[in-house]
Amino acid sequence: MKPTLVLVGRPNVGKSTLFNRLTKSRDAIVADFPGLTRDRHYGHGRVGGKPFLVVDTGGFEPLVKEGILFEMARQTEEAIFAADVVLFVVDGRGGLTPQDKEIANKLRRLGRPGFVAVNKTEGMNAGMVAAEFHELGLGEPWPISAAHGEGVRSLIDHALAEFSETKEEEGERPSSRLKIAIAGRPNVGKSTLINTLLGEERVIAFDHPGTTRDAIAVDFERNGREYSLIDTAGLRKKGKVFETVEKFSVIKTLQSIEGANVVILMLDARQDISDQDAHIADFVLQSGRALAIAVNKWDGLDSYARAQIRAMVERKLKFLEFARVHFISARENTGIDKLLVSADKAYAAATAKLATPKLTRVLADAVIRQSPPRHGALRPKMRYAHQGGMNPPVIVIHGNALEHVPESYRRYLENIFREVFKLQGTPLRIQFNSSHNPYADKPAGKP
Repeated sequence: MKPTLVLVGRPNVGKSTLFNRLTKSRDAIVADFPGLTRDRHYGHGRVGGKPFLVVDTGGFEPLVKEGILFEMARQTEEAIFAADVVLFVVDGRGGLTPQDKEIANKLRRLGRPGFVAVNKTEGMNAGMVAAEFHELGLGEPWPISAAHGEGVRSLIDHALAEFSETKEEEGERPSSRLKIAIAGRPNVGKSTLINTLLGEERVIAFDHPGTTRDAIAVDFERNGREYSLIDTAGLRKKGKVFETVEKFSVIKTLQSIEGANVVILMLDARQDISDQDAHIADFVLQSGRALAIAVNKWDGLDSYARAQIRAMVERKLKFLEFARVHFISARENTGIDKLLVSADKAYAAATAKLATPKLTRVLADAVIRQSPPRHGALRPKMRYAHQGGMNPPVIVIHGNALEHVPESYRRYLENIFREVFKLQGTPLRIQFNSSHNPYADKPAGKP
């Protein structure tokens, strides 16, 4: 299981800049004024061969008791509770503030392992700048520059020193059960769906500690196929009734997604699709997990309301158009069988083996139908394709000048491959490898 690293600190100390540095992205918006990040951003990071999850939180105002700042602080506390390591980011140029001391006191009370990252120390005497932050009582301060990358690698190496990549134990056999994570906001009907599945006749079910931390996997059998359901909020058993834990943690959702074969993203047909829905959906895409979408509470809606939610799903989740959408009622047990069929097909597509000769033929036909656009005097030339990985499928295309292939043509090829190989329900990655011209760097006329 990947460790989770959470960034906390008062507003405008550089948490989002550090997040972008760790994830090698620009997912967190950065600007020079406080309070820009109001919700949690999360993504993948990697240092050397060690992967981790990183969470960017809003500015932490632990003494505020109402309003948007209070909600931001509450979100941050939830992230801290689920963290493996906390990075407390402070401003080396602004110096130690009373607000920093309050946050340090809060972190000590919460009892999570943490490190103080003294940011914005570029061009300064780092040792002198960091010295005053010893007063926080959270161990040795680490001077860094998130904007320039100075000291960041050393800090992360130290923070994650106790963690290593999870390896399958020798002699352990992978489970034949299809692991399905059910993800979504609270009250969209995740537990109702699980109870409906478990309540069917000829269902064999029992609970056991899940593969994701603080979650419970529920094993069951349906139509001769074995499954393991992971409720992203965790499950508890009360007699024969399973109930979702009320407290929702995005981090637990991410960990469940990481450990699943397929994700079912549940939406509420009677509510708008929220930013949190889109964030979870985007993380599924980043993780490369097979996916099916379930729009719940479909029963009782009139034709106008149904048309509206269909249009909203198509518009707001267009980046998940590879996934099949099911309109279900978990309470009335309608549409659920087709949902599980889609989960089976999505995982089969994610793990499909794609033959090199057929891939190359499909590529050649696609190029004949529509050639890649020229880049100056050159037109990218595609020679052959082969499979570079699975779950999700990776197609590697070799040729010349492929670094100039535009994103629109990449999407065109993706649609062609997806259609021919029936890869519905799984992300698809296309990688271009250009051959190097050995004469490109030699002066003209010389051997």
